[in-house]
Amino acid sequence: MAVVGRRPKSYEVRDLFWRARADGARPLQAGESAGVSRAAARKWLKASGGIRPRPPVPRSPLRLSLAEREEISRGLAARCSFASIARGLGRPTSTVSREVNRHGGRRYYRAARADTAAVRATGRPKPVKLASNPRLRRLVETGLEARWSPQQISATLKATFPDDPEMQVSHETIYTSLFVQARGALRKDLAGCLRTGRAIRRPQTTMSDSRGSIPNMVLISDRPAEIEDRAVPGHWEGDLIMGRNNRSCIGTLVERHSRYVMLLHLPGGAGTAEVIPALTAKIQQLPVELRKSLTWDQGFEMRWHTKFTVDTGVAVYFCNPHSPWQRGSNENTNGLLRQYFPKGTDLSVHSEEHLDAVARQLNGRPRQTLEWKTPSETLAATLR
Repeated sequence: MAVVGRRPKSYEVRDLFWRARADGARPLQAGESAGVSRAAARKWLKASGGIRPRPPVPRSPLRLSLAEREEISRGLAARCSFASIARGLGRPTSTVSREVNRHGGRRYYRAARADTAAVRATGRPKPVKLASNPRLRRLVETGLEARWSPQQISATLKATFPDDPEMQVSHETIYTSLFVQARGALRKDLAGCLRTGRAIRRPQTTMSDSRGSIPNMVLISDRPAEIEDRAVPGHWEGDLIMGRNNRSCIGTLVERHSRYVMLLHLPGGAGTAEVIPALTAKIQQLPVELRKSLTWDQGFEMRWHTKFTVDTGVAVYFCNPHSPWQRGSNENTNGLLRQYFPKGTDLSVHSEEHLDAVARQLNGRPRQTLEWKTPSETLAATLR
């Protein structure tokens, strides 16, 4: 591998690195594809927060180039007047005179030094809105502390202050303030409030799960068409999120129409003898109109699904193996729940009251897919 030296890397080299990252390559692999060292790759990721920097802005033709500045330097060495130098460049005399006087005068003017100083002075970064507006920053920080996503915060601010652009901010600006060191207007610890809990964007990895043989399964392909379009409420998706060493778990239920969430307290583990009774009790708390169907993966905890159907009247459908996207709402909710129940922790320590409180908080979050209404509002409107 040809490692580039300590000189600043060209935009083309960095472009190869970020293209590889966009294709899912790990930092070391992306560095190898661009021909840079592991240390350089890590430095770029840390400095940018995992976000690809914007490409350099081409220099405006209205500004002097380095070649023109060298011509000015040669003209000064030959004791030419500003007017004659300007005619040779096709520039106004005032442009040459200001350039020379700004960068040391006739005696001390140097083309390379003047060009570097001019480029540095040209970059006038716009002040970060979150850094210059304390009120807006406090609202964003409050939303992050409540574990709202940047998109939810941005949409809510736009709805709350429709006529005040200064009180609106895009979700990308919030991400940038959290991830990019040079633009950090928000407290660094707030990055831990994001769903991923990371201070850097990374490619998603795949997960595998074990499945058992379940008798009398009805696959998702046989599910009625009314369930697919989400127009009719009462159809649910369910799953388990697992704790440390798969020794503890929490059951999750999401209503497909409203994205309303309910959590199952399973202190005894993921066995059928624990899951089916808890699931039956939770479903029976719902009005009959909201008890139509349940879609689950092929986890062995559902091998008594026929008993569940007899007790509740809820039909059960099973996803195809290794196809989590067939329960998209539930998979997304499980990702949100990892903010509250991180991977590798003991989930049995959480009480049923705590699970209900977490569910209430999720159901009170505005959702983009619901046109920024909350699941609770959507479900209540449906019942009315």
